Amino acid sequence: PKTSVVFLKVHKSASSTVMNILFRFGEMHNLTFAFPVNGGSQLFYPRHFMAKFVQGFSPGSAPQFNILCHHMRFLQPEVQKVVPSTAVYFSILRNPVQLMESSFTYYKGTSAFSHARSLEEFLRQPYHFYNPKAADSHYAKNLMTFDFGFNPDGDVTPKRVHLMLKAIEASFDLLLISEYFDESMVLLKEILCWDLDSVVSFPLNIRDSSTRSPLSESMVEKIKTWNRLDWEIYTHFNKTFWERIDRDIGRERMQREVRALQQRQEELAEICLQGRGSVVPKEIKDSSLMPLQHGNARILGYNIKQGLDKQTEHMCRRLVTPELQYSSTLYKKQFPQKLQ
Repeated sequence: PKTSVVFLKVHKSASSTVMNILFRFGEMHNLTFAFPVNGGSQLFYPRHFMAKFVQGFSPGSAPQFNILCHHMRFLQPEVQKVVPSTAVYFSILRNPVQLMESSFTYYKGTSAFSHARSLEEFLRQPYHFYNPKAADSHYAKNLMTFDFGFNPDGDVTPKRVHLMLKAIEASFDLLLISEYFDESMVLLKEILCWDLDSVVSFPLNIRDSSTRSPLSESMVEKIKTWNRLDWEIYTHFNKTFWERIDRDIGRERMQREVRALQQRQEELAEICLQGRGSVVPKEIKDSSLMPLQHGNARILGYNIKQGLDKQTEHMCRRLVTPELQYSSTLYKKQFPQKLQ
Protein backbone atom coordinates (compact mmCIF):
# COMPACT_ATOMS: atom_id res chain seq x y z
CA PRO A 1 0.00 0.00 0.00
CA LYS A 2 1.13 3.54 -0.78
CA THR A 3 1.61 5.54 2.40
CA SER A 4 2.54 9.01 1.10
CA VAL A 5 -0.45 11.00 -0.07
CA VAL A 6 -1.29 14.60 -0.93
CA PHE A 7 -5.01 15.32 -1.07
CA LEU A 8 -6.09 18.76 -2.23
CA LYS A 9 -9.28 19.22 -0.24
CA VAL A 10 -11.53 21.20 -2.57
CA HIS A 11 -14.41 22.93 -0.77
CA LYS A 12 -17.92 21.44 -0.79
CA SER A 13 -16.98 18.40 -2.91
CA ALA A 14 -17.40 15.42 -0.56
CA SER A 15 -13.84 16.14 0.57
CA SER A 16 -14.63 15.77 4.29
CA THR A 17 -15.64 12.17 3.59
CA VAL A 18 -12.35 11.56 1.75
CA MET A 19 -10.48 13.17 4.63
CA ASN A 20 -12.08 10.71 7.06
CA ILE A 21 -10.74 7.85 4.88
CA LEU A 22 -7.23 9.34 5.02
CA PHE A 23 -7.46 9.96 8.78
CA ARG A 24 -8.46 6.35 9.43
CA PHE A 25 -5.78 4.90 7.16
CA GLY A 26 -3.10 7.15 8.65
CA GLU A 27 -4.14 6.32 12.20
CA MET A 28 -4.23 2.59 11.53
CA HIS A 29 -0.76 2.60 9.94
CA ASN A 30 0.83 5.11 12.34
CA LEU A 31 1.53 7.62 9.58
CA THR A 32 2.41 11.27 10.19
CA PHE A 33 0.10 14.07 9.10
CA ALA A 34 1.13 17.53 7.94
CA PHE A 35 -1.00 19.42 10.47
CA PRO A 36 -1.45 23.18 10.44
CA VAL A 37 0.72 24.96 13.02
CA ASN A 38 -1.02 24.82 16.42
CA GLY A 39 -3.45 22.19 15.14
CA GLY A 40 -5.94 24.36 13.27
CA SER A 41 -8.21 22.92 10.60
CA GLN A 42 -6.77 24.86 7.64
CA LEU A 43 -3.25 25.47 6.36
CA PHE A 44 -3.61 29.27 6.54
CA TYR A 45 -6.17 29.15 3.73
CA PRO A 46 -6.87 31.28 1.62
CA ARG A 47 -3.15 32.07 1.36
CA HIS A 48 -1.11 29.92 -1.01
CA PHE A 49 0.34 26.96 0.87
CA MET A 50 3.79 27.36 2.43
CA ALA A 51 5.79 24.54 4.02
CA LYS A 52 6.27 26.67 7.15
CA PHE A 53 2.50 26.44 7.81
CA VAL A 54 3.05 22.81 8.85
CA GLN A 55 3.58 21.95 12.52
CA GLY A 56 7.04 20.44 12.99
CA PHE A 57 8.35 21.34 9.54
CA SER A 58 12.05 22.14 9.56
CA PRO A 59 13.67 23.72 6.49
CA GLY A 60 16.62 21.81 5.15
CA SER A 61 15.49 18.40 6.41
CA ALA A 62 14.10 15.71 4.12
CA PRO A 63 10.30 15.79 3.67
CA GLN A 64 9.03 13.93 6.72
CA PHE A 65 5.23 13.82 6.50
CA ASN A 66 3.12 11.03 4.98
CA ILE A 67 -0.26 12.66 4.53
CA LEU A 68 -1.11 16.24 3.62
CA CYS A 69 -4.88 16.69 3.49
CA HIS A 70 -6.02 19.80 5.38
CA HIS A 71 -7.56 22.72 3.47
CA MET A 72 -4.93 24.60 1.53
CA ARG A 73 -4.53 26.67 -1.60
CA PHE A 74 -2.28 24.51 -3.73
CA LEU A 75 1.32 25.49 -4.46
CA GLN A 76 3.34 22.47 -5.51
CA PRO A 77 6.94 23.68 -4.91
CA GLU A 78 6.04 24.29 -1.27
CA VAL A 79 4.09 21.02 -0.94
CA GLN A 80 7.15 19.13 -2.21
CA LYS A 81 9.16 20.33 0.78
CA VAL A 82 6.78 18.56 3.13
CA VAL A 83 6.05 15.15 1.54
CA PRO A 84 8.32 12.55 -0.09
CA SER A 85 8.79 12.69 -3.87
CA THR A 86 6.96 9.35 -4.12
CA ALA A 87 3.70 10.85 -2.81
CA VAL A 88 0.51 10.27 -4.78
CA TYR A 89 -1.31 13.56 -5.48
CA PHE A 90 -5.08 13.53 -5.87
CA SER A 91 -8.10 15.77 -5.50
CA ILE A 92 -11.87 15.64 -5.98
CA LEU A 93 -14.08 17.83 -8.17
CA ARG A 94 -17.77 18.59 -8.14
CA ASN A 95 -20.17 19.88 -10.75
CA PRO A 96 -19.82 23.70 -10.39
CA VAL A 97 -23.60 24.14 -10.59
CA GLN A 98 -24.24 22.10 -7.42
CA LEU A 99 -21.05 23.47 -5.90
CA MET A 100 -22.30 27.05 -6.26
CA GLU A 101 -25.71 26.20 -4.79
CA SER A 102 -24.00 24.51 -1.84
CA SER A 103 -21.51 27.35 -1.32
CA PHE A 104 -24.28 29.95 -1.32
CA THR A 105 -25.96 28.18 1.59
CA TYR A 106 -22.82 27.20 3.48
CA TYR A 107 -20.91 30.48 3.03
CA LYS A 108 -23.95 32.73 3.41
CA GLY A 109 -22.01 34.95 5.82
CA THR A 110 -19.33 35.91 3.28
CA SER A 111 -19.21 39.40 1.79
CA ALA A 112 -20.44 38.33 -1.67
CA PHE A 113 -23.42 36.31 -0.45
CA SER A 114 -24.56 37.99 2.76
CA HIS A 115 -26.60 40.74 1.09
CA ALA A 116 -28.19 38.64 -1.65
CA ARG A 117 -31.58 37.32 -0.59
CA SER A 118 -31.26 34.30 -2.88
CA LEU A 119 -28.82 32.72 -5.26
CA GLU A 120 -31.13 33.84 -8.06
CA GLU A 121 -30.80 37.47 -6.97
CA PHE A 122 -27.01 37.09 -6.75
CA LEU A 123 -26.82 35.65 -10.28
CA ARG A 124 -29.03 38.38 -11.77
CA GLN A 125 -26.31 40.96 -11.10
CA PRO A 126 -23.33 39.27 -9.44
CA TYR A 127 -21.08 42.34 -9.55
CA HIS A 128 -23.60 44.19 -7.44
CA PHE A 129 -22.62 41.81 -4.60
CA TYR A 130 -19.24 40.46 -5.61
CA ASN A 131 -16.02 42.37 -5.09
CA PRO A 132 -12.96 40.46 -6.36
CA LYS A 133 -10.75 42.38 -3.94
CA ALA A 134 -12.64 41.20 -0.83
CA ALA A 135 -10.62 38.71 1.25
CA ASP A 136 -13.39 36.10 1.09
CA SER A 137 -14.47 36.65 -2.54
CA HIS A 138 -13.11 33.26 -3.65
CA TYR A 139 -16.09 31.45 -2.09
CA ALA A 140 -18.38 33.08 -4.66
CA LYS A 141 -16.60 32.51 -7.97
CA ASN A 142 -14.57 29.65 -9.47
CA LEU A 143 -13.87 28.15 -6.05
CA MET A 144 -12.15 25.05 -7.45
CA THR A 145 -9.92 27.18 -9.68
CA PHE A 146 -8.92 29.15 -6.58
CA ASP A 147 -8.21 26.03 -4.48
CA PHE A 148 -5.94 24.69 -7.24
CA GLY A 149 -3.92 27.89 -6.88
CA PHE A 150 -5.12 29.84 -9.94
CA ASN A 151 -6.76 33.24 -10.32
CA PRO A 152 -10.56 32.81 -10.20
CA ASP A 153 -11.06 36.19 -11.91
CA GLY A 154 -8.78 35.47 -14.86
CA ASP A 155 -10.04 35.91 -18.43
CA VAL A 156 -11.40 32.72 -19.92
CA THR A 157 -9.30 32.36 -23.05
CA PRO A 158 -8.62 28.99 -24.74
CA LYS A 159 -4.90 29.44 -24.06
CA ARG A 160 -5.41 30.17 -20.38
CA VAL A 161 -7.77 27.22 -19.94
CA HIS A 162 -5.34 24.93 -21.76
CA LEU A 163 -2.40 25.99 -19.55
CA MET A 164 -4.44 25.59 -16.38
CA LEU A 165 -5.60 22.07 -17.30
CA LYS A 166 -2.06 21.07 -18.29
CA ALA A 167 -0.70 22.38 -14.99
CA ILE A 168 -3.28 20.39 -13.00
CA GLU A 169 -2.52 17.26 -15.04
CA ALA A 170 1.20 17.69 -14.43
CA SER A 171 0.72 18.00 -10.65
CA PHE A 172 -1.99 15.42 -9.90
CA ASP A 173 -2.02 11.66 -10.38
CA LEU A 174 -5.76 11.37 -10.03
CA LEU A 175 -8.82 13.65 -10.04
CA LEU A 176 -11.95 12.12 -8.56
CA ILE A 177 -15.53 13.19 -9.27
CA SER A 178 -17.85 13.58 -6.29
CA GLU A 179 -20.98 12.73 -8.34
CA TYR A 180 -19.39 9.30 -8.90
CA PHE A 181 -18.12 8.88 -5.38
CA ASP A 182 -18.14 5.08 -5.24
CA GLU A 183 -16.39 4.76 -8.61
CA SER A 184 -13.90 7.35 -7.35
CA MET A 185 -13.14 5.26 -4.27
CA VAL A 186 -12.56 2.16 -6.40
CA LEU A 187 -10.09 4.14 -8.56
CA LEU A 188 -8.38 5.51 -5.45
CA LYS A 189 -8.10 2.04 -3.95
CA GLU A 190 -6.48 0.83 -7.19
CA ILE A 191 -3.91 3.60 -7.44
CA LEU A 192 -2.98 3.42 -3.74
CA CYS A 193 -3.06 -0.42 -3.54
CA TRP A 194 -5.36 -0.22 -0.50
CA ASP A 195 -7.95 -2.79 0.55
CA LEU A 196 -11.72 -2.35 0.40
CA ASP A 197 -12.21 -1.48 4.09
CA SER A 198 -9.70 1.36 3.75
CA VAL A 199 -11.97 3.23 1.31
CA VAL A 200 -15.33 2.45 2.90
CA SER A 201 -17.04 5.53 4.34
CA PHE A 202 -20.28 7.11 5.50
CA PRO A 203 -21.04 10.52 3.92
CA LEU A 204 -19.80 13.30 6.23
CA ASN A 205 -20.54 17.04 6.32
CA ILE A 206 -23.66 16.66 4.17
CA ARG A 207 -26.67 18.97 4.30
CA ASP A 208 -30.20 18.16 5.26
CA SER A 209 -32.25 18.27 2.04
CA SER A 210 -34.50 20.97 3.55
CA THR A 211 -31.70 23.50 2.96
CA ARG A 212 -31.17 22.59 -0.70
CA SER A 213 -32.83 24.75 -3.33
CA PRO A 214 -33.91 23.59 -6.80
CA LEU A 215 -32.31 25.41 -9.75
CA SER A 216 -34.09 26.53 -12.92
CA GLU A 217 -32.54 25.93 -16.34
CA SER A 218 -31.64 29.61 -16.68
CA MET A 219 -29.93 29.60 -13.28
CA VAL A 220 -27.91 26.53 -14.24
CA GLU A 221 -26.67 28.35 -17.36
CA LYS A 222 -25.85 31.49 -15.37
CA ILE A 223 -23.86 29.48 -12.84
CA LYS A 224 -21.86 27.78 -15.61
CA THR A 225 -21.08 31.15 -17.19
CA TRP A 226 -20.17 32.79 -13.88
CA ASN A 227 -17.93 29.85 -12.91
CA ARG A 228 -16.59 29.25 -16.39
CA LEU A 229 -13.06 28.29 -15.31
CA ASP A 230 -14.47 25.73 -12.84
CA TRP A 231 -16.75 24.40 -15.57
CA GLU A 232 -13.76 23.90 -17.88
CA ILE A 233 -11.85 22.03 -15.14
CA TYR A 234 -14.84 19.87 -14.27
CA THR A 235 -15.83 18.86 -17.82
CA HIS A 236 -12.25 18.07 -18.79
CA PHE A 237 -11.50 15.88 -15.78
CA ASN A 238 -14.92 14.22 -15.79
CA LYS A 239 -13.98 13.01 -19.29
CA THR A 240 -10.48 11.81 -18.29
CA PHE A 241 -12.00 10.10 -15.21
CA TRP A 242 -14.09 7.78 -17.41
CA GLU A 243 -11.23 7.30 -19.86
CA ARG A 244 -9.12 6.14 -16.97
CA ILE A 245 -11.78 3.70 -15.77
CA ASP A 246 -12.06 2.24 -19.30
CA ARG A 247 -8.29 1.97 -19.60
CA ASP A 248 -7.37 0.65 -16.13
CA ILE A 249 -10.41 -1.21 -14.83
CA GLY A 250 -13.17 -1.60 -17.43
CA ARG A 251 -16.86 -0.91 -16.86
CA GLU A 252 -17.83 -4.44 -15.90
CA ARG A 253 -15.20 -4.84 -13.23
CA MET A 254 -15.99 -1.33 -12.03
CA GLN A 255 -19.63 -2.31 -11.54
CA ARG A 256 -18.60 -5.37 -9.53
CA GLU A 257 -16.19 -3.33 -7.38
CA VAL A 258 -18.80 -0.64 -6.73
CA ARG A 259 -21.32 -3.31 -5.71
CA ALA A 260 -18.81 -4.83 -3.29
CA LEU A 261 -18.07 -1.40 -1.81
CA GLN A 262 -21.77 -0.58 -1.38
CA GLN A 263 -22.47 -3.97 0.21
CA ARG A 264 -19.66 -3.45 2.69
CA GLN A 265 -21.01 -0.01 3.52
CA GLU A 266 -24.48 -1.46 4.11
CA GLU A 267 -22.99 -4.12 6.39
CA LEU A 268 -21.15 -1.47 8.39
CA ALA A 269 -24.25 0.73 8.61
CA GLU A 270 -26.11 -2.30 9.97
CA ILE A 271 -23.36 -2.98 12.52
CA CYS A 272 -22.63 0.61 13.55
CA LEU A 273 -25.54 2.97 13.14
CA GLN A 274 -28.75 3.47 15.01
CA GLY A 275 -31.45 3.68 12.34
CA ARG A 276 -28.80 2.86 9.70
CA GLY A 277 -28.48 6.43 8.43
CA SER A 278 -27.75 10.08 9.13
CA VAL A 279 -29.83 12.30 11.42
CA VAL A 280 -30.45 16.03 11.79
CA PRO A 281 -28.30 17.89 14.37
CA LYS A 282 -30.91 17.97 17.13
CA GLU A 283 -31.16 14.16 17.04
CA ILE A 284 -27.42 13.55 17.53
CA LYS A 285 -27.13 12.09 21.04
CA ASP A 286 -23.35 12.18 21.52
CA SER A 287 -22.14 15.79 21.42
CA SER A 288 -18.60 14.67 20.54
CA LEU A 289 -20.00 13.47 17.19
CA MET A 290 -21.73 16.77 16.34
CA PRO A 291 -20.47 18.20 13.02
CA LEU A 292 -19.75 21.91 12.74
CA GLN A 293 -22.92 23.78 11.74
CA HIS A 294 -22.10 26.55 9.28
CA GLY A 295 -23.97 29.31 7.44
CA ASN A 296 -27.57 28.40 6.65
CA ALA A 297 -26.79 24.71 6.16
CA ARG A 298 -28.00 22.01 8.52
CA ILE A 299 -25.21 19.45 8.63
CA LEU A 300 -26.24 15.87 9.35
CA GLY A 301 -24.49 13.46 11.69
CA TYR A 302 -24.82 9.95 13.09
CA ASN A 303 -25.67 7.97 16.22
CA ILE A 304 -23.70 4.83 17.00
CA LYS A 305 -25.48 1.74 18.31
CA GLN A 306 -25.24 1.09 22.03
CA GLY A 307 -23.67 -2.03 23.52
CA LEU A 308 -21.01 -2.69 20.89
CA ASP A 309 -17.81 -4.42 21.97
CA LYS A 310 -14.84 -2.11 22.43
CA GLN A 311 -13.11 -2.86 19.14
CA THR A 312 -16.29 -2.51 17.05
CA GLU A 313 -17.25 0.67 18.89
CA HIS A 314 -13.83 2.16 18.11
CA MET A 315 -14.14 1.27 14.41
CA CYS A 316 -17.69 2.65 14.17
CA ARG A 317 -16.83 5.84 16.02
CA ARG A 318 -13.93 6.51 13.66
CA LEU A 319 -16.23 6.16 10.64
CA VAL A 320 -18.60 8.87 11.88
CA THR A 321 -16.28 11.26 13.74
CA PRO A 322 -16.55 14.71 12.11
CA GLU A 323 -13.45 16.21 10.55
CA LEU A 324 -12.62 18.80 13.21
CA GLN A 325 -12.87 16.37 16.14
CA TYR A 326 -10.91 13.65 14.32
CA SER A 327 -8.21 16.08 13.25
CA SER A 328 -7.86 17.33 16.80
CA THR A 329 -7.58 13.77 18.20
CA LEU A 330 -4.85 12.86 15.72
CA TYR A 331 -3.00 16.12 16.35
CA LYS A 332 -2.88 15.41 20.08
CA LYS A 333 -1.59 11.92 19.36
CA GLN A 334 1.14 13.18 17.04
CA PHE A 335 2.18 16.12 19.21
CA PRO A 336 1.53 15.07 22.82
CA GLN A 337 4.20 17.49 24.03
CA LYS A 338 2.24 20.48 22.64
CA LEU A 339 -0.41 19.88 25.29
CA GLN A 340 1.82 20.20 28.34
